[in-house]
Amino acid sequence: MRRERTLLVVLLLILLHHISATNDHQEHRCPPSSCGNITNISYPFRLQGDPENCGDERYELGCQNNVTVLYLNSTQYHVQAINYDNYTVRVVDPALQHHNCSSLPLRSLSRSNFSDTYTHNMGPYQAGLNPYFNWEYLSFEHIVFLNCNHSVRENGKYVESGECVKWDSKGYAYAVGGDLKAEDLEVGCDVKLVAPTSFRTSNNYSYAAIHRALAYGFEISWINLACLNHCLGGFCYFDFSIQKLVCDRFGALYINFV
Repeated sequence: MRRERTLLVVLLLILLHHISATNDHQEHRCPPSSCGNITNISYPFRLQGDPENCGDERYELGCQNNVTVLYLNSTQYHVQAINYDNYTVRVVDPALQHHNCSSLPLRSLSRSNFSDTYTHNMGPYQAGLNPYFNWEYLSFEHIVFLNCNHSVRENGKYVESGECVKWDSKGYAYAVGGDLKAEDLEVGCDVKLVAPTSFRTSNNYSYAAIHRALAYGFEISWINLACLNHCLGGFCYFDFSIQKLVCDRFGALYINFV
């Protein structure tokens, strides 16, 4: 009897929270804004100049020369797509050019730049889609650029950047697709730049493929806000197999269908 009563209380709390979250979304719901190729700017996002009640100010986007701009760590990124189904936005460094293999991001950006690496008190954007096991649910991988004082021939992960990237006239320039483990860092090699990409490819053995992955951009998420809105602030993660947010409140698992 006690178990049934507890379950009833949990279901009632879920229903009340769903009603509250729906009302809160209605207060911030406005017709979608658009800028350039991004035509679906809606909650939690807002466009500069939108009415004050639209969206969340932490997710305000800019529109410059008909290009949608997102601000991350005081840096501008160009928005490529917004996916409201899995709570991700894909952005790219504006310095990258598809058909210019010499173009590189203006600055390094990696997993360690996101607050959910260290704490659950997160900023507006996260690098993972599971706030509690974020290293296993990263929405991007890294590409590491190195300069070595000798040629690296025995490590297949090191891809020569050829004439595209030269860090030092006397050195050898390489790029490594995927995370660089400590045992893979060759003696005499220095890390020059770390950049993210969400373009998953098994062909990381040509620099052309690596640069295409960079120019595709990388995804970041607002999963923490989604959990707060839909899961009573409890344990929450995005289940890729069913493409839904899964909430765990008081040990009761339920799927959010909002």
